[in-house]
Amino acid sequence: MRKKKRKRAATAVLPERKNNRQMIMKRYFIVLFSLLLAMNTAAQEKQLTAQDLIPGGKNAYRFVPQSLRQLSFVGDNYIYRQGDTLLITRPGSKKHTPWLTLDELNKGLETAGLKTIKSLPAFAIKEIAGTSYFYFYNQSSILLYNPSTQKIEYRIPYQKGDSNFAFEPQQKRLAVTNGRDLILIGNDGSRMTIAHDDNDQISFGASNVHRNEFGISSGIFWSPQGNALAFYRMDESRVTDYPLVDISTRTAALKETKYPMAGMASHEVKVGIYHTASGDTVYLRTPGEKDQYLTNIAWSPDEKNIYLQRLNRRQDTCRTEVYDATDGKLLRTLFTETSDKYVEPQYPVFFLPGRNDRFVHLSRRDGYHHLYLYNTDGKLLKQLTSGAWEVLSATPSPDGKSIFITSNEESPLEINLYKVSVSSGKRTRLTPQSGVHRTTISSSGKYVIDLYANHETPRITQLISTTNGKTETLLIAENPYKGYETPSVIGGTLKAADGTTDLYYRVTRPPHFDPEKKYPVIVYVYGGPHAQMVTDSWLWGASGNDLLMAARGYVVFTLDNRGSANRGLPFEDVTHHRLGEAEMADQMQGIDWLRNQSWCDTTRIGVHGWSFGGFMTTNLMLTHGDVFKVGVAGGPVIDWKYYEIMYGERYMGTPQANPEGYKSANLNLKAGNLQGHLMLIHCDTDPVVVWQHSLSFLKSCIKAGTYPDYFVYPGHAHNVIGPERVHLYEKVIRYFDDYLK
Repeated sequence: MRKKKRKRAATAVLPERKNNRQMIMKRYFIVLFSLLLAMNTAAQEKQLTAQDLIPGGKNAYRFVPQSLRQLSFVGDNYIYRQGDTLLITRPGSKKHTPWLTLDELNKGLETAGLKTIKSLPAFAIKEIAGTSYFYFYNQSSILLYNPSTQKIEYRIPYQKGDSNFAFEPQQKRLAVTNGRDLILIGNDGSRMTIAHDDNDQISFGASNVHRNEFGISSGIFWSPQGNALAFYRMDESRVTDYPLVDISTRTAALKETKYPMAGMASHEVKVGIYHTASGDTVYLRTPGEKDQYLTNIAWSPDEKNIYLQRLNRRQDTCRTEVYDATDGKLLRTLFTETSDKYVEPQYPVFFLPGRNDRFVHLSRRDGYHHLYLYNTDGKLLKQLTSGAWEVLSATPSPDGKSIFITSNEESPLEINLYKVSVSSGKRTRLTPQSGVHRTTISSSGKYVIDLYANHETPRITQLISTTNGKTETLLIAENPYKGYETPSVIGGTLKAADGTTDLYYRVTRPPHFDPEKKYPVIVYVYGGPHAQMVTDSWLWGASGNDLLMAARGYVVFTLDNRGSANRGLPFEDVTHHRLGEAEMADQMQGIDWLRNQSWCDTTRIGVHGWSFGGFMTTNLMLTHGDVFKVGVAGGPVIDWKYYEIMYGERYMGTPQANPEGYKSANLNLKAGNLQGHLMLIHCDTDPVVVWQHSLSFLKSCIKAGTYPDYFVYPGHAHNVIGPERVHLYEKVIRYFDDYLK
């Protein structure tokens, strides 16, 4: 008998198993589709390169948030460039009409007997006696074109070697320096040397007096009506010559500069007053030591007096004084500010319009920059602003009833514009959005052009009424990295090494960041005075350098330690006489934070910085060699005794008075501590951090038997700029690729 075939239940697909299999297959195809979609998306996203992200790169201009080109005020109207036309618009209007075209400007040039140009030049608007002029440089001349008459109404020629241009609008004249001389050029083209000395160690009108510290950016100061001209006279006879070498010639040429090092002889400065009607020059009879600092020069509205701030070389006593501009006599000391650490004046006094007897002084006497109202006898009338925040700039309104200030009152990460009432001190915030605002005020004070950004907003351009607060949006910029594989940036806070002070950081992460993965980390550091790296601007202030490193697979971490800018004097002066110590302690707090992040590969931490950041990078590598595997230090300060007097002595005193501080910060003495890979980069004609710093470190390393790497950029000064900056950052990243990845 044949056996009956048994039904095999196992071969039957039960409904439950069938559903499970379908679900598995469905999930498989979903995952596969997602992977294919991700691969396709990744293929569609373009890769960012150094040419895109680094200033000087071929494509870098394309990755700056969009703005209205050459946006400026003409009265209360605003103009901007579209093609070869400047369009003008009234606030609240949508009508944009031509104010100036290239064709019109060229006709004006032809009429004046000048060559035509191919595109609109860079310009400024000069409002003189009710007329708005288009002010620009062309064909070795300063030209004032009047769009109303379509004519070049003034032409002031200048010559090769002229620099430090100071335009006087009342009589349309120009003061310039040429070599070491100060020259006056009339609107008829006449030239007259008004200050000269046969001693080639003496110069007049130069802007580099006191090496541009103490807020100095000019050496020429016209009086309000143009009847007199104040200027600096600098005698560098006692300052040691410092050699710089130019290798661009057939035989390398010596280029000597004056470089006053900490504890050594400095230059001597005087202030001269040239009176245009008489041709007479007088010098202010300033008392005190020869190598003191004369800063923040200001004229009284009636042109009778000069106000200045006189700071002793120790930089612990600053006197605000008033002088007679006719004979140079010291009339009175208005007030004196002292400190057991340092006083750093940065702003000239300014008078309230319509009040010859009242001026405003910006001071850090209570630990933060604030406004103080004085009369001309030196009596303090009132403190106009106060609080644990900084006034960053101040401009009086035309009616003198208010003062426009920018400050970081809302947050140390923000900059906002306020209007401060002189009578009551009441502040009105004019910029409503959080973030960093760059503002320009119209001549009437009624309107503000505001370019603002925050960590998630590339840029918005708007017009703000200062009377009613009404805001008009002019342009919203798109993300310039749209369509590109872009790093992400986050910000946050952690505690300083003192356990109480909040410090701000940012983290720039690679595209498609995965917190489950381990990433090498580069600490990008500056850490010194007068710089703030982390702000609530676009991408928390991350630079193209940060984005490039992140695009190459690194996490980039930046922290503003104590000693950095815009947090007040108590935050800043904790580093006094001991540069590098509190700063490093705070940076190591950042390292502790990084070590607690799941994505941080604690065996692959590097550090990079330039100038003060180069000092910090080298110091961190030598002090914490167990933490930092790789470092790249650009233009590094190695021994503060080689640094300049003005900056160096403010923070470190002299080597004679603070030997222990200088010894502690001398990295040559730590050369034997080098464990990891350190590359130093320097520019051979650096006039700020002279080449001697890194060369002395190489010598110390040779003696100590340690082996740093080294690279030089010939022909560059303190920073590598232009197309070669792309080479710099490719060099930096390749070094990290070699030793950190």
